[in-house]
Order: sequence, then C-alpha cells, then structure tokens
Amino acid sequence: MKAVMESEDETELIGNPGYKKPKWFSTEKNGLFNFEELESGDYLITASFLGYKTEYIKLKLLKNETIKIILKEDTQALEEVSLISNRPTLKKEVDRLVFNVANTSISEGSILDVLRSTPGVLILENTITVKNGSPTVYINDRKVNLTATEITQLLENSPANTIQKIEVITNPPAKYDAGSGAVLNIVMSKNLITGYRGNVFSNFTQGVFSRYNTGINQFYKTKKINLNLNYSFTKNKINRVNDNTINYLDNSGNLDQKWQTNNRNSRTNAHNINLNFDYLIDDINTLSLSSNALLTPYYRYRIHGQTDVTNSLNESLYSFNANNYSQDEKHNLGFDLDFIHRFENKSKLLFNTHFTDYNYYRHQDVNSTYFFTNNTNNFSTAFLTDNNQNTNILALKMAYEQPVDDSSELAFGTKWSTINTNSDIAQFDINQNTGSVDFNAQNSNAFDYKESVFAAYMSYKKAWKKWSFSGGLRLEQTRVEGLSVSDNVKSNQEYLEFFPTLNLSHQVSEKTSVYTNYKRSLSRPSYQLLNPFNFFLNDNTIATGNPNLLPSFTNHFVVSTEINKRYTVEAYYKDISNQINELPKQDNANNFLIYSPTNIVKTKELGFDFITYFDVNDNWSVYFVTSFYNIQDEAFIDNQWLKTDQWSNYSVFSNDFSFLKDKSLKANVTLTYVGKNQQAFQIADSRLVSDLSFSKSVFKNKGTLSLAFADLFNTQDFVISSRFGNQNNVNYSDLDNRYVKLGFSYKFGNTGLKTNARNKNINERERLEK
Repeated sequence: MKAVMESEDETELIGNPGYKKPKWFSTEKNGLFNFEELESGDYLITASFLGYKTEYIKLKLLKNETIKIILKEDTQALEEVSLISNRPTLKKEVDRLVFNVANTSISEGSILDVLRSTPGVLILENTITVKNGSPTVYINDRKVNLTATEITQLLENSPANTIQKIEVITNPPAKYDAGSGAVLNIVMSKNLITGYRGNVFSNFTQGVFSRYNTGINQFYKTKKINLNLNYSFTKNKINRVNDNTINYLDNSGNLDQKWQTNNRNSRTNAHNINLNFDYLIDDINTLSLSSNALLTPYYRYRIHGQTDVTNSLNESLYSFNANNYSQDEKHNLGFDLDFIHRFENKSKLLFNTHFTDYNYYRHQDVNSTYFFTNNTNNFSTAFLTDNNQNTNILALKMAYEQPVDDSSELAFGTKWSTINTNSDIAQFDINQNTGSVDFNAQNSNAFDYKESVFAAYMSYKKAWKKWSFSGGLRLEQTRVEGLSVSDNVKSNQEYLEFFPTLNLSHQVSEKTSVYTNYKRSLSRPSYQLLNPFNFFLNDNTIATGNPNLLPSFTNHFVVSTEINKRYTVEAYYKDISNQINELPKQDNANNFLIYSPTNIVKTKELGFDFITYFDVNDNWSVYFVTSFYNIQDEAFIDNQWLKTDQWSNYSVFSNDFSFLKDKSLKANVTLTYVGKNQQAFQIADSRLVSDLSFSKSVFKNKGTLSLAFADLFNTQDFVISSRFGNQNNVNYSDLDNRYVKLGFSYKFGNTGLKTNARNKNINERERLEK
C-alpha cells in the first residue's frame, strides 16, 4: 500500500516559494508505514492500493503514534491492462534461491517450462531434481500430493502466467516436515480483481510413439469467494528398451552362465482434477477447501523379452521368450480444509485437516516359452497375479506465526498424522497341459501397515544491518507396525528424533556476502517399498519390496560466498545413514535377479559448486552451474564389507533468448552434462542432455504457441553397471526421451485476473509411490 502525507499548513502554500512537496511512503514487509522525519501536526493522508478504493484521512499525528488504515475492495470491473514484460531476477538468500518471474518474458507457457529455466533446478528424464536429489514440491507452501511422474504432468498442464516466483529452498525451515530435503516452492500471484478467467491448453508429443494431453483451467472471484477448478487428460504410450547382461557366478567367482534380455513399453490414460475454494468470512478469517483427484482407469504395461543363456565358453544352452502383460487401475483422492485467523498485531493462527484415499489394483499375466538346442525339451510356463493396495491418511496441523518486531519473527506448530495401508496379492499357476488354474499359496500374501507421527516445531529469524539468522528445531515421534499375514512376520519400529535447522549470513561488503547453514532431515521408505510382494519382469527377474527397511537420516552442511550478486561459490558435505536405494541382487545358485530396496549403511557426499546467472543483454540471459562431487558408499553385502567412491561432474549451461520488438518470440537452449557417477555401488556412465524450445505469443498475447525438441544429439541413453561383491550385471537403458512437442494455450475471460490455484498435501502422500 502507498500513502502520501501532506501538511495542512503546507497545502495553503501551494504556488508560494515556501511550499514543500508531499511525501510518498510505501508499507514495509510487515504492512506498517514508517513515517521518518515527520513532526507532530495536522496531516492529510491519501492511502491507495491496486484493486482497493483510495482513502483520504485528515488527522493530527503525534510523534511515534500508530494508526490503522483499512482499505475497502473496489469491485468495479477494470479494463484490460497491458503489462510490459521485464526480465526475471535472481536473489540469493541464506537458505534459498528466489527466482522472480512475474510479468517476465518466461512467464508464458507452462509452469514446467519456467522450471526448466530456473537456476538450481534440473528436469532429467521427466523427473525434477535439485542438488542431485528429488525435491519436495510445494505450491504456495502446500505440498503437492502426487508422485514424481504425476507432479511433472500437473506442472506441464498448468499455465505459467499465474506464477510470482520460484523458491529453491536448499535448507528448509523447521515448519517443513523432516522428510523434506530440498524444497521447491512455487509461489502464485495474489488475485486482486473480481471476475472470471480461464485458459485451455493442449500438447502433442511425438517420440517413438505419439502422446498428448489437454485440459482447462477456470477461476472465478467475488468479494467473498475465490473458486479455481482445473481438469486435464493425458494419453501416453511410452517405449523403453532395456538390454540386461547378467553374469551368474559359481562358488569360485568365475562365470557360470550369461543371460541377456530386453524391452518393455507402457500405455496410460489419466484424469487429473483440482478444486480450490476460498471463503473470506470477514477481514480476519478465511476458510478454504481444496481437493485433488487423480484417476487412472487405464494403465497397460507390456514387456516382450528375449533371453539368451550361454555358458562360460559363450556356447548356447537355451533361450526363452517372456511376455508380461499388466493391467492397472488406481485413484488418488486428497482433501484439505484450512482455517486462517489474522490478529491485529499481524500474527496468524492456521489450522489444517487433511484426508487421502488411495486405491491401487494390478492384474499381471506372465507366460514364457523355453527353447533348447535339441528342441526336444521345450516347455512353457504361465501364471496370474492379482494385487490390491488401499491407503488412508488423516492429518491435523496447527501453526502460529508472530512478528516480534520489524526485523524478527517467531513461529511454532504441531502436526499429527496416521496412515493405514492394507495390501494383498494372490498368484495362480496355469497348467500348460490341462489349462487348469491352481492357487499358489507360497507366492500369495497380505501385508498390513500402520504408521503414526506426532511432530512439533519452533523457529525464529532475525535480521540486523549486516547479519541475518534463522533457526529452528523440529521433533517427530514415529511409530510403525507392519504385519506379513501369511507367515505372521512383524516389522515394528518406534523412534523419537530431533531435526535442527540453522542459517547464518554476513554481508562482508557491498559486493560480497558469506553464509553457512546446517540441517538434519530424514527419509521414510514409501509404502510401495515396504510392501513385500513380487512384480515379475519374467520368470527369473523380480522387483520386490522390503518390509524391514529403516528410515534414512541426513546431516547437511554448507559454506558459501556470493560475489557481486552474480557469482556463487559453495562447498557442501552430506553424511547419510541408512540411505534407501534399489539394488539388483543376484541369486547365483538359482539364477534369479531380484530388484529390492536396501539400506546403505553409510553414504558420504562432498562437493564444490560454482553458480552464475546474469543478463548478457536485454534479450539474452545465461545460467551456468558446475559441480564437482564425490560419493562414497559403505555397506555389508554378500557376506563382505564393501566401500566404494567415485568423483563426478554435473554441469548446466542454459540460455534464454527474446526476439522481435515486443519480445513475443522466446527460445531456450540448455545443455546438461552428467558425468560418470556412483549410485549406491552402481556406476552410471556419462550422458549429455540437450533441449531446444520456442514459444510465440499470438492473438494479442491471449494465445501461446510452443515447440520443443528434446535430446537433440541422441546422447541421453546410459549404462548402469553393478560389479560389487558377487554381483556382475549391466543394464543399458534406451528411454523414450527424444521427441518433438507442439503445444498451444489460449486465455479467455478477464485475463487480468490472478488465480488462487494451489495444490495441498502433507509429507505422507508423496510416499504412496516412488
């Protein structure tokens, strides 16, 4: 809000030599005016803010007096306003990077397009990463309640012109769940104008197969109500080629048999519906209802594998064809009810209730035909599996935020959540001679999982002239009960853990600042990883869960300096206990390859980063980062203690261009190099990711046409090798990530509106699938 202060005595002197011009003031971050250098006397105050009626107040002002000004909303419809596009700006704070994009050249297209240009964010194989890990995604400080793939789909279908800024929070405050490592918070612009607006969009992608998505976003606001409703539909067919070479060893560690197998693809139809409803009860109380529904009535997964088995002399022993056909259905329904009360002293009290209903069903049909060199012993196998999983989550949260003074703030809160998951699997073997179907009790089971978490936190932040500090402490009490029904095996855990967060920065000079931070966090295993059921890629290759997984804990230290607000040099260290990774484990005696999540006893990561972001000219901005890091893993595997490490490099060079006089044509060129690196005793070869995209505003800036090319040089495929202990296998992945994508979106209604769109979630929901 802005105000102009005019002395009544001075108004009478207009046109006279002694006349003094009125003084203009703007509120500070806490909403207060600071009228410096004003003497006591009679004044006329003119207070104004966009979307509100201007107030004229005549009063006698005493020195250090506090006054309250309340503006009334101006419901009069406004004419369309043309905004001049500015360049995005980057601000480095002690615990985060803030990328301001409102009304800039990159705020068209989708939110995912903006993330591709956001410093510190990498989108690789349709997965969002920050600092070599998957971030927890929030929108307006509410966690997105979808899996990693579904998050990417949602952001790709959401328009970017509603974004104010992107916060890449590398050291989240204590109010975030302890399971939040890095946080990606997408802050939406606040709506000030009443009326209706919306947009429609559609994208067509041609890779190995074609796929498309389409949807509509709608927003309506009155003086009391904000209503946002989004719907999108996605139809995918994704190809994936995997060439696996498995060297099964004998007791002496020599090659016994060599197996080679390949290929798979999937088809998906998915519906995503988001509803956000805000009711402004009065000036200080707001009630909100949010819901998100993801419906996948059609998911088909096909694996056509050809496996050749040879001996140590590379002589053929036999081969087999495996056909795996999986039919999946699922729904993921989330509901949030929020209440916010604002006090006169600018403090806030917040309540949240959350409920999730998640249901997943999978039917699997696997048949294999074996061929021998003499063709006399050929035979076939076949079996069916039915798998069900139902998860319910209930969570209650309360938070209180209190400004202590103009430069400090105190906050605290509590949270309670309970999770119940019931899963079962039934396998039926098919007799190839008679066609009879027999129940297989050995490979059938039921698994019940219960988890309850109570959390409490307190945080404080304070700013001085050259120093700033923020810190907090969060505690979480966790109780877990798991039961494998068929064999009555229980897996119970109970632990109380503390999670401190500390940030300290110092402005050494006008051009140089230094900062350091520390955070302890945890990662709980997802419910899918705890489920002990088997998913068969073929008769001898199995993906299974591990009900005995332990939570992983991370200590993260950072020391950094920023020079000239352009260059950042950073050193970091991570100490991780019980890190959860899926490892391929060979059963050399029975020729099985089992993919199962495992706790790595100790992981250490040491890295050095250089980051810069600057404008070359008015039409060209550059972001560059390079990181050299070492990962060291230690664990007891195959009856021996293993310790391996690998130095790696990760670099990104991104360029944003604007063309034409009105800058309505934009382009982005990004090159990402991921060097040879270690992933839990596995070595992944280097790869180069290359992307080129264009967007053009059309129809008086109401429409946006986009064109993107991915993996320009076809260098994104990679090899992962596992050569540790008694493991010796190699997996070559050729993913469907080289494509051309054409998109179009169109805005209608009052295009000056800003949406209240947000996606709410709690920490537990993201663990439904990983």
